[in-house]
Amino acid sequence: MTYELRESPPASARMLGSPLPRHQAMIDGCDRQLAGPFVGVHASTGVVEDLFPLRPSEMSLDRVAQARNAFVSGLGEGSREGVSFPVDTDNWRRWCNIHRFLMRHGLLLDSLSKDERDLALGLVASVLGERGFSEARGVMKLNETIQEISGRLDEQGFPEFGEWMYWISLMGEASANEPWGWQLDGHHLNINCLLLGDQIVVTPFFLGSEPLEAESGRFKGVRILDSEEHVALELVQSLDAHQRARAIISPTMPSGLFTGAFCDNVVLDYEGISYGELEPRQREELVRLIRVYVGRLSHDIAEAKMREIEAHLDETYFSWMGETTNEDVFYYRVHSPVILLEFDHEPGIVFKGLEPMKSHIHTMMRTPNGNDYGLDYIRQHRQLHRHHNP
Repeated sequence: MTYELRESPPASARMLGSPLPRHQAMIDGCDRQLAGPFVGVHASTGVVEDLFPLRPSEMSLDRVAQARNAFVSGLGEGSREGVSFPVDTDNWRRWCNIHRFLMRHGLLLDSLSKDERDLALGLVASVLGERGFSEARGVMKLNETIQEISGRLDEQGFPEFGEWMYWISLMGEASANEPWGWQLDGHHLNINCLLLGDQIVVTPFFLGSEPLEAESGRFKGVRILDSEEHVALELVQSLDAHQRARAIISPTMPSGLFTGAFCDNVVLDYEGISYGELEPRQREELVRLIRVYVGRLSHDIAEAKMREIEAHLDETYFSWMGETTNEDVFYYRVHSPVILLEFDHEPGIVFKGLEPMKSHIHTMMRTPNGNDYGLDYIRQHRQLHRHHNP
């Protein structure tokens, strides 16, 4: 495939320059969002409460704390200061999937030694499963492919893209009974992980790429996001005419569908076809699709999340926008009180293409009703301790 680059002024992925008007609007929008309370993605009927109780789980998450401490121990003193933030920081919500530096924080992986980067990746791998870690690394490698194709440099002569243009931040101190976590933030890869005791939340989890495959260069053969596309197509193509009329909420793809950065409090009502309206084999396909996303996590974390999701399957909806052949572009959503999954074919950004393209995909996994970033866990923890220690 021949990629034709879109013309654009130099942009730094390392430091804040002079934002274009649209990027300044993004920064301003983030500041406005942070000025108000966090409530999470929710339906117009309001936030559903008591969905995420604080209770012991069967998981041991010691490996995550050990990986975090190993990473910190492997850093120099100055780097340790730059990577650490309080667990209540609003930097949780200052992430952005574009490559341009707008509000990054923490440590840039590109500035670390190989040993330090390996320890940082070890922290990420402690939460992700083999497939999820491979896809996350695939995003990073394809970011290097963009640099190979484009050769773009910023005003300081640094590459605009690259395998290690990602920022890692630590929130709070690893603890058995206090909340803490970490964040990985960069182009097309944004992972937020909060732990409280043996409970864990790994959302928002944004994963995408443009292009989806390296056809040449250092990472030739790397390809991602096939299952997210193909399993959903199998499900929608299995629907009969009546079911399609329920599931397909638009034959076209309006813009502004996706709950990406700065969409933490979006009002999003349930649309499409419900789990109960599907045939048994289609219900299995819907659960299979959910597992594609949740299965990016390590097995124990994924199974705990699936138990939570399965308790709300009767409140789960699948919706689709666009056409339904293998060659078409489309958007779909899986939405319940405890999970929001999205897939979107996007227009070209690095490469030319004003309409959504098969070679540019965004995906999102969120926890609606207030528990993105584990913030509902933190809220309950704070309330409990105020009650016990007035």
